[in-house]
Amino acid sequence: MTYPIRPIDESEWPAFAGVLAEGFSWTPHPQQEERWKRQTEFDRTLAVFDGDTMVASTSVHSLTMTVPGARLPVAGVTAVAVLPSHRRRGILSALMRRQLADVRERGESVAALYASEAPIYGRFGYGRAAGLMSFTVARHGGAFAPGAPVDAALRLRVVKPVEARGDYERLFAAVAGSRPGLYDRGAAFWDAVLADEEHDQGGAGVLRSLVAEDDGGVRGYALFRVKGDWDAHGMPDGEVRVQEVFAADPAAYALLWRGILDRDLVTRVVAHGRPVDDPLLALIANPRQLRATWSDELWARLVQVDRALESRAYAAPVDVVMEVSDATCPWNAGRWRLRADTAGAECKQVDEEPDLTLDVAALGSAYLGEGALATMHAAGMVGERTPGAVRALATAMSWEPKPWGGLVF
Repeated sequence: MTYPIRPIDESEWPAFAGVLAEGFSWTPHPQQEERWKRQTEFDRTLAVFDGDTMVASTSVHSLTMTVPGARLPVAGVTAVAVLPSHRRRGILSALMRRQLADVRERGESVAALYASEAPIYGRFGYGRAAGLMSFTVARHGGAFAPGAPVDAALRLRVVKPVEARGDYERLFAAVAGSRPGLYDRGAAFWDAVLADEEHDQGGAGVLRSLVAEDDGGVRGYALFRVKGDWDAHGMPDGEVRVQEVFAADPAAYALLWRGILDRDLVTRVVAHGRPVDDPLLALIANPRQLRATWSDELWARLVQVDRALESRAYAAPVDVVMEVSDATCPWNAGRWRLRADTAGAECKQVDEEPDLTLDVAALGSAYLGEGALATMHAAGMVGERTPGAVRALATAMSWEPKPWGGLVF
């Protein structure tokens, strides 16, 4: 059967939200659904229909995202769902192909997403482009290493998040260009970040905040919740749940974490979804106190290989011919010569013999600078015909700091 695919308008939101609620087995509170609706760009939605029934969905956020050395328009793919009754019919494949064609037509060379299920999106050319860490720190193990930065001009201030939104927005805008993966946040995204109704709290109480400031203004902020508790012996057993920490400089960052780790009546600090190279790793005197787990974060997809590779910066010179396979976007398939150095890049289609062979998903994995190519080569996922070609490309595409989006879209 052929299932029509088209954008929806706002009047069709209830059906769209119903597909997502069913696909993700989620029953949102009406206020959460309304925030979700405000984030939706209806001209960038797609829905699949079986007769008059909507059976699948997806949408795109028009993001401005940091990539190595640049800020690019990026298609932030979201709201991908297929009703259980209509799986295994090729609907998702058709939806992804249509969406990627639309992204290309719009002129965006890169798409990115957060994957609810990691195995799905590699089939459509997305590669795992960023990782994240989640960690728990016992309060008694939060001492800093000697040499941790201190600035006597800085001070901490307790603020109500709703009253400091302007400070958060200005600070985040100032630091968003410092790490690949961070993207500009519009008003609807900030509404979600600062949401603090009971159904947003997860049993951990109201949203709380610290700002680090000097006489010149705010240099960093932290958002967190505190789940108070006591053990059977009447001893405090509370838990700080960190939501965000951003700062303009190391001293402000260290002071914010000091304020979190030293909070009274808690025994541990839990932080989910942190960058894999979080500076806290270097600040904590005893790294064994950071009980960390790793997971994937952003996935990236090169929609137009040449434009995407020419739009980012490179850490070292490289001149390689890549034979790229791309089953979903055939315009990317072929041999591409990438010549780049720290001053710029050129990527052109050629007929020359390739130095290496790889799927477009491998390029997506490397695009934001995490450095996955050497690992993929060791796993047999990237082929090398010219000795040293993988190392040269991996070195050139690597970047510091490591990529991290910081907020699921």
